Amino acid sequence: MRLHELKSPKGTRTAKKRVGRGIGSGLGKTSTRGHKGQKARSGASIRPGFEGGQMPLQRALPKRGFTSIFKKEYNEINVARLNVFADGTEITPQLLKEKGLIKSFKDGVRVLGNGELERALTVKAQGFTKTAVEKIEAAGGKVEVI
Repeated sequence: MRLHELKSPKGTRTAKKRVGRGIGSGLGKTSTRGHKGQKARSGASIRPGFEGGQMPLQRALPKRGFTSIFKKEYNEINVARLNVFADGTEITPQLLKEKGLIKSFKDGVRVLGNGELERALTVKAQGFTKTAVEKIEAAGGKVEVI
């Protein structure tokens, strides 16, 4: 078999639909538009979301509140998950990402106080809850806000 002998399987290459090229083509006269109506007219285009004069859904649904564009999105991690590190380790957001404990940095890392901590660690993060600070210091570690 040579390169010039290769052929695509039958039915994989179909000809482009040529509408409005006479009645014999099967796509003549109305050119796949059907008979009359708004969509059959030339230059007809209906904007997305138009429901034929009925009150559109995006207008009918109630709107409340707003989304702040300044909202901070933190990665949260519980103190119990920090037990994988050895005693005396300095934990930073980069180290957490390398270990796979967080996926991305977002606006920073916030340490929550769920679970127990059995190691003395120095934890550097953008935020801590009161219980997280208490548990880290009770285990003999230190807390540093970046």
